[in-house]
Amino acid sequence: MQRYKIIHRTYYNYTNAVMLGAHSLRLRPREDHELRIESFTLRCSPEATLLWHRDVEGNSVAIATFSTQTQQLFIESEVILQQYNEAPLDFMVADYALNYPFVYQADDRFLLSPYMLLPEEETRTLLNAWIFNFYKSNEAIQTYTLLQKITSAIYTTLAYKVREEPGVQSAKETLTLGSGSCRDFALLFMEAAKCLGFASRFVSGYLYAPLMSAQVGSTHAWAEVYLPGAGWRGFDPTIGDIVGKDHIPVAVAMNPESVPPISGSFAGNAESTLDVGVWVTLC
Repeated sequence: MQRYKIIHRTYYNYTNAVMLGAHSLRLRPREDHELRIESFTLRCSPEATLLWHRDVEGNSVAIATFSTQTQQLFIESEVILQQYNEAPLDFMVADYALNYPFVYQADDRFLLSPYMLLPEEETRTLLNAWIFNFYKSNEAIQTYTLLQKITSAIYTTLAYKVREEPGVQSAKETLTLGSGSCRDFALLFMEAAKCLGFASRFVSGYLYAPLMSAQVGSTHAWAEVYLPGAGWRGFDPTIGDIVGKDHIPVAVAMNPESVPPISGSFAGNAESTLDVGVWVTLC
């Protein structure tokens, strides 16, 4: 078991006083049999009223509402957690899905269908040609090996780029540019996996990077694939490996655009700037 402390600070600064609308905060990690939260605190300035709920995909969401005008919004979350995912390859895939290709059983396929929607035809054609560089359709291969090939191909052939602007590049844009951020690589992995018939979803969270733990970091993103018998398993094309104990998931989604850590609005004649800092350390 490994314990982590995560501090996530967000500042919105406005050129004039504004009235803040409701904000959705996705900052509490997803608890399960591999991850347990010891403590979690969430602070806002100006002071906010918080109402918590779980969204349709089981993510913890706090809705923050404000009653005073301000020229700065400050949001800080601090969590201490226990991570037990120390052997990420210790899982068992159902016999019928050990080797690719396979077909999800009917009950699973019905539930997984939203996560299997194919990209539009032009992107699908481009992705199939890209996949052909490292996998031929008549090749006998284990399912995990194929997924790791996709992960490695993104890691080794595309350039990682920090992008401050919001949004996620399409898979076509990432392949055309030859570069992308972690969220862009996650979407590319998802779309490639869907072209091969896998159910895949987007994950937003944090990554512990030992060499950078003392520096200001940012949130991280990767993808998960549903493997019969093993459940949702994470793959991180930004580092070229399966997701392990250093990954802390916060939110999952079918659509990468739908789970930003913080989203909201303001009313007033003002421009805004954003400053974010994330620190993930051992404790």
